[in-house]
Amino acid sequence: MTPTAEPDRPEFSLDAVRREGLLAPSGTEPVAHDGTGRVSLDFTVEDKEAPPTHKQVRVPPGVSIFDSASWNGIAIDSTCGGHGTCHKCKVRVSPVTPVTRHDARTFSPGELDAGWRLACLAQATRDHDVVVPPLTTRPKAATVGVGRQVILRPAVQKRYVELSEPTLEDQRPDLTRLLDAIDDLEPSPDLHALRRLPTVLREADFKVTAVVVDEALIDVEPGDTTGIRYAIAFDLGTTTVVATLLDLVTGTPVAVASMLNKQQPFGGDVISRISATMLDPAALGRLQDAAAQTLATLTEQVCREGGVPQEQVYEAALAGNATMTALALGISPEPLGVAPFVQTTATPPSVLASEVGLELHPGARVTMFPALGAYVGGDIVAGMLATGMDRDKRVRLFIDVGTNCEIVLSDGHRILSTAAPAGPAFEGGAIRCGMRAADGAIEVVKLVATEERSDVELSVIGDVPARGLCGSGLVDAVAELVKVGLLDGSGRFVPDEVAKEIAPGLADRLTMIGQERVFVLHRERPDSDPAECVVLSQRDVRELQFAKAAISTGWTLLMEELGLEHGDLQQVLLAGSFGSYLSAASAVRIGLVPKLPVLRIIAAGNVAGEGAKMALLSIRERTGALALLEEVTYVELSDRSDFNDRFVDLLAFPG
Repeated sequence: MTPTAEPDRPEFSLDAVRREGLLAPSGTEPVAHDGTGRVSLDFTVEDKEAPPTHKQVRVPPGVSIFDSASWNGIAIDSTCGGHGTCHKCKVRVSPVTPVTRHDARTFSPGELDAGWRLACLAQATRDHDVVVPPLTTRPKAATVGVGRQVILRPAVQKRYVELSEPTLEDQRPDLTRLLDAIDDLEPSPDLHALRRLPTVLREADFKVTAVVVDEALIDVEPGDTTGIRYAIAFDLGTTTVVATLLDLVTGTPVAVASMLNKQQPFGGDVISRISATMLDPAALGRLQDAAAQTLATLTEQVCREGGVPQEQVYEAALAGNATMTALALGISPEPLGVAPFVQTTATPPSVLASEVGLELHPGARVTMFPALGAYVGGDIVAGMLATGMDRDKRVRLFIDVGTNCEIVLSDGHRILSTAAPAGPAFEGGAIRCGMRAADGAIEVVKLVATEERSDVELSVIGDVPARGLCGSGLVDAVAELVKVGLLDGSGRFVPDEVAKEIAPGLADRLTMIGQERVFVLHRERPDSDPAECVVLSQRDVRELQFAKAAISTGWTLLMEELGLEHGDLQQVLLAGSFGSYLSAASAVRIGLVPKLPVLRIIAAGNVAGEGAKMALLSIRERTGALALLEEVTYVELSDRSDFNDRFVDLLAFPG
């Protein structure tokens, strides 16, 4: 996000910064300390939709502002986990801290004067006031996706019964009396249900509704409540979490909401979060709490929107990758991060909702999706369930594009899966002007380079001035530059003289920032300094090449395993939030997906969330998810001796 500078409140002179080697000028150096005592940080956390909140914390001197915030539950935007590489943890600090070279690259002179710093590099060596800009907690996300029709048979069942009252001749226990009246179910009672049973029976004149989930009697409610049955499906993504409230009586969604995973201060990918637990024993608990807060916030939102009390939600389903599932359950993910990449369990148990921080019905359960491997988790199993990868006899390729890209290939008989380490480029990480898919992000790029007209046409989320580039915009920009010839097959910007020949109207957008060539996508004024524009850099192109080469190597090796050619593919499914907004033509042009007619490439949307909904609507589908563990063969790419050679071959853009 771009901070708003306040040049009328300069804290120090940029000339002094440059003169003193990127250190703050005399009079603003941090007070020397001996490592003892505490400093006070007064945080003001801004919010686009509510008044700012304030929190004062005390931390040891020398701790970074980012860590100080994270330790105290204050979320600062970051995708690198506070390692100084993503340049997103922007805060305004007073009194100012020294300016690092990363600060100088990230902020304009006016912003530096106003005290803007990267929180992970700014040390708290004295008392500071810290302003945290609004966190993007409502990213553009796919909330629905490709799914199948299912037979409505949820695990949550209700039976209304009218019982005869006990007499001296009929002294059956209350539970026996209730179960005798339910002839099609044989549930075992929860303690909560037993505690309520005697009171509810008598207050309701023995006219009650039994609430059963799977084989458990979880409650007895007064009167006939058979028309009230709700559940929540969660897609617990590394970046974005989506919740859908379902009416189990009709099988229809009632409300849906999404937000950023509150674990994001620990890093934008699973490796960063696994590393956090390895470096700090207390991080596991904080990550579990962050997951619980995310799920709880979304639960409150969908129930409020749907007008449903949370205690009327009797079940939830959670689809997440192996790391996200482990963290939600408080299980150490460390074995997932080191060879040989072992899961604690492939089939996590159903747990009480309270175990993952959800305040639903006291007896509500949360069912977890099984995982095929350390990096092909429950979210992909849910996606395969939703898209019918095990049922459809067509040759189909399923790709969930993200930091960790999961790939599934079926020839109608065999199903193979694998994972490819794509990196954070698709989420805007490691990209000079990269950002998440939120207001101000360029999501579509089209270059016009004809004899009649030359132009750059942009589509920006929120219809506001462009301030960055999200994943779909990155892919579009590179694909368009390849199409018009300003990027060659190797991924290099062509020389200036070549650019003037092939696209004279666009050639002036090729320029330099420091020692790096860039292409200017958006500038506020014709004379804007390139450093203040939204640009695509040569390094950005390389990041995208590495990501797309990892993905294309994955599906290429799976196709070779099944003896398939590109033309054999009848359908390619692009899953997840990023896949939903990715241009199929651009994906083909850069080699991210096989070279096919674009009509065969389908934006599948949030299929993980669809699979979670199906598991709640039908116990048969839930069984089908478990069956996938036996039907799908996982291929470990790191074991392939030809992976590196194939990866290098696929770095280039297709001719």
